[in-house]
Amino acid sequence: MNNPYESMQTALHELSAQGNLRTLSHALHEGRYLYAAGQKMLNLSSNDYLGLAANLELRARFLENLTPEDFLPSSSSSRLLTGNHPAFDELETALARLYGTESALVFNSGYDANTGILPAITEAEDLILADKLVHASLIDGMRLSRARWHRFKHNDLHHLDRLLAEHAPKHRHIIIVTESIFSMDGDEAPLSKLVQLKQLHPNVLLYVDEAHAFGLRGHRGLGCCEEKGCIGEVDFLAGTLGKATASAGAFVVCRQVTRDYLVNHVRPFIFTTALPPVIAKWSRHVLHLLPEMSERRQRLNTLSRRLHQVLREQKVKCPSTSHIIPLLIGDSARAVYRAEEMQRHGFYVRAVRPPTVPEGTARLRLSLRADITDEEMERIIEEVAK
Repeated sequence: MNNPYESMQTALHELSAQGNLRTLSHALHEGRYLYAAGQKMLNLSSNDYLGLAANLELRARFLENLTPEDFLPSSSSSRLLTGNHPAFDELETALARLYGTESALVFNSGYDANTGILPAITEAEDLILADKLVHASLIDGMRLSRARWHRFKHNDLHHLDRLLAEHAPKHRHIIIVTESIFSMDGDEAPLSKLVQLKQLHPNVLLYVDEAHAFGLRGHRGLGCCEEKGCIGEVDFLAGTLGKATASAGAFVVCRQVTRDYLVNHVRPFIFTTALPPVIAKWSRHVLHLLPEMSERRQRLNTLSRRLHQVLREQKVKCPSTSHIIPLLIGDSARAVYRAEEMQRHGFYVRAVRPPTVPEGTARLRLSLRADITDEEMERIIEEVAK
């Protein structure tokens, strides 16, 4: 009989031999920089895309109106018991108003939303059709559901169209699942065409995860669905508050009947202590300012286009069309070495390895941010060109 701890140790040795062993790192943050191993580095691995988490002025403005009574660091309960503080209602009302939807529902994290909503809205006679490259949280949500599920080829509308034509008559409901900006490749879903396909079948719903677009795309920063003018055609529009908007938690905007259903069926919502109300207040504070941050969004877009142009000139294969720029390496050990090399040169970059990405596609994932200076951008370009 195998000792369970020996099995764990063997598995860790195997990960190490493959170059895929993960460890927790420690770093001291200072604005867009961080200190690790005694070295100051520009942080290119954060999701602080607008630089708001490093913005002291934004925090100071929030604290001006925060009283000891308002500073509630714990909800002490789930929202269905005693944890439904007015701060959550205010945040959800603000989200629904911004998106022009009937309602919104806040979750503790994007992972909670994605692993909770899909199992809640599907039955055994349903089918989920998900893009091949959707986030792990969406994959886990599909696995937890009772529905059948299938992953169509990445951004392949012909493949999806064939699957819909074949399966729509056989199933009660079909849910198309995609990200708007894909977290590892940085490319975008063809949202307008996905909406057109959805409209061909009355029993098809569309689920779009805007985690890496919320705050960054569209006139008011509401994401790619705003940019493409299709918010009203998306049945479940999910976004995260912990990336560009520098807070914590996530949300879905939807119809009122959908919200009421989710409150009664999403297990990660029902059976967990709610976010601290002070976090909901902070999210509301940032959300109120989001439409005014067009200059930051434009700055990030300018920086992204500059690096994309350089990569094209150097004929470097890069699928990205956004601020998330993967540098494909392939081998995990080589990716780790290249990341360490960039860290030695003052850029905090981490290697992304399997199982986060498919075998043979280990990469460096550069997360650009709006507060990068022109001088820093030129240094990034020089380093990437090596």
